[in-house]
Amino acid sequence: MRRLLIALLVATACTAGQDPTVAGDERPAATTATSPSASSSTTTPAPTVSTSTTTTVAGLPATATCPAVPPRAGPAPDRPRYQLDLTVDLDANEVGGRLVVRFAPDLPTDRLVFRLWPNGPRLAGAGAHLDVDAVYLGSTVPVATEQPDATTLVVPLDRALAAGESIEATVPFTLTLPGPANDRTSRRGDTVRLGTFHPMLAWEPGVGWATDAATALFAEATIAPVADWSVAIAAPAGLTVIAPGEHRDGRWHATALREFAVAVGRFRVAGGVAGAPHPVPVVVAVEVGLPEDQERYLDTVVRALTDFGARFGPYPYDRFTLVLTPDLGGGIEYPSFVHQGPGTGGRTTPHEVAHQWFYALVGNSQGRDPWLDEGLATWAEARFLGNVATIVATDIPAAGRGRAGEPMAFWDAGRGSAYYRSVYVQGAQALAALGDPEQVDCALRHYVARHAHRVATVADFVEAVSDVFPDAAAVLERFGIASR
Repeated sequence: MRRLLIALLVATACTAGQDPTVAGDERPAATTATSPSASSSTTTPAPTVSTSTTTTVAGLPATATCPAVPPRAGPAPDRPRYQLDLTVDLDANEVGGRLVVRFAPDLPTDRLVFRLWPNGPRLAGAGAHLDVDAVYLGSTVPVATEQPDATTLVVPLDRALAAGESIEATVPFTLTLPGPANDRTSRRGDTVRLGTFHPMLAWEPGVGWATDAATALFAEATIAPVADWSVAIAAPAGLTVIAPGEHRDGRWHATALREFAVAVGRFRVAGGVAGAPHPVPVVVAVEVGLPEDQERYLDTVVRALTDFGARFGPYPYDRFTLVLTPDLGGGIEYPSFVHQGPGTGGRTTPHEVAHQWFYALVGNSQGRDPWLDEGLATWAEARFLGNVATIVATDIPAAGRGRAGEPMAFWDAGRGSAYYRSVYVQGAQALAALGDPEQVDCALRHYVARHAHRVATVADFVEAVSDVFPDAAAVLERFGIASR
């Protein structure tokens, strides 16, 4: 089913480099533009859906080659809650914001850690800067903070929080927009792309604060638990705001998303419905200055969502949005929302759709274990396109051969040219080496069901797929992927 929608949908993101043999990273962008004030932006209501799969769903039945998949894990009931109020001021070239987050750590901690990713080397070099004006902890008096590096803000607490004890922090901030940038945040004229753009809690459940350095490569180093979101976005008159979730009462509301992405500008829109395996409204929005055919992207998205829903379990969100904006050489995935650039309608689109399962639904530390979402998304992309044999035959650079499991710090240290094939392609090669592709898909269904809405580790992955491939640990180690 396909029809032109007057409204836009919503969705969320990751980045990847371009390579002639494998699709770059892309993610669907949320649709529906709105602002808390009708005079400052236009609003298009998102269509409703008959079902949502963000709660626990039954596993898929056993087949001749796949043991019964357990019920999918649901999101943690004590997940963080974000309230975000944004004003996009193009005259000042900035986004003003106020973040209120309620957070209950699952381990004792004597501090809060926010990551300021726009201050990393790539975006800072393009002119971006994220300034935190102050931090308040339940008082009108700001607390002292520390900033050990440009992307890390530490808030010492006057007493340690016990596991399960909640705290609320208010963080006003200002984001200076870069110019046109091949990255998650960019501005060209009236078109603004926002991803990983505000102060973010960097907590890994069961581990603690994640302080991996920002990468200089076209890649991510983020880690974030799923959270609930209430977001108000004011934008200049005449522009459309596209964001994830349901728009009501002047705010966007989204449940169990790791990140929240936004696009602002003027867009042409196409909409349809995917069966993944439940009906999922899909929107593709293309910046009006781009000569891209939104219907072609829509067709790929609908087919990929349906395919992956059958392979890996039901699509986890109630809608999907892909937004194409200028200056992006690949794609950036966010939960239910993907940013892509022009000319990325081939392998990039199914790769970014696959990230809805591997990164958005099942999270990982993108700084410590980049292969755990990129390798799995590349496998899914190859299965969708039917080119697993091509992936397996691709040569891996000597600098990365047998080192697919290395962290971003390894690739940042002068090995950037080897990163893409060594992590994306070699990660998929490791999956192919496990055995029959149908059984690999089965093993991934088990992994998704067990670790949905969590931050998974390599050990979690090995344990899950060992139900189908008892020798998984030994096979993966040949590619430099070791449990830790």
